[in-house]
Amino acid sequence: MDRIKDAHIVRLIEQISDHYRNNITNRFLRPVLLQLPIDKTTWDHIELLTEKLDLFQYQGFHLDDLYRQIAACAMFVDVARSNLMPTLKAKLSAFPGSQDKILREMAASNFESNLKVFADLLNALYAGLVEIDKTKAVKNQPVYTQMIELHSIDRLLTGI
Repeated sequence: MDRIKDAHIVRLIEQISDHYRNNITNRFLRPVLLQLPIDKTTWDHIELLTEKLDLFQYQGFHLDDLYRQIAACAMFVDVARSNLMPTLKAKLSAFPGSQDKILREMAASNFESNLKVFADLLNALYAGLVEIDKTKAVKNQPVYTQMIELHSIDRLLTGI
């Protein structure tokens, strides 16, 4: 299978990575996020997409791996939306340290919109990959149609 080296796709992955590190897993939110009921394999896939960009940027990305990583991130979005959103402020206020109180409150207040931006970026990446997949799969079935974990991707990313 060919590797994906499309400049638009690489830029989207960079945006996803930056947004995730700066707005989703910042020092205030990370301890709470690690308490989410997500298995290690899913966390590993999320990490590959959001933190290991340098490993693949020059060699290119395998399409099926990117799909798995997007599916893992979509699962994270869904779990965070349902398990964390209602109680995030209370969980963050339980941490000691008054000097960071305002920053913790800002992280909690912005989490919902930051999670939506993350989901939108993932959705854009997925749509871009599907287009590339359809173009490359001239005589074969596109890869995304063969992966069960992608069948509910829209629902996971949009919450609808």
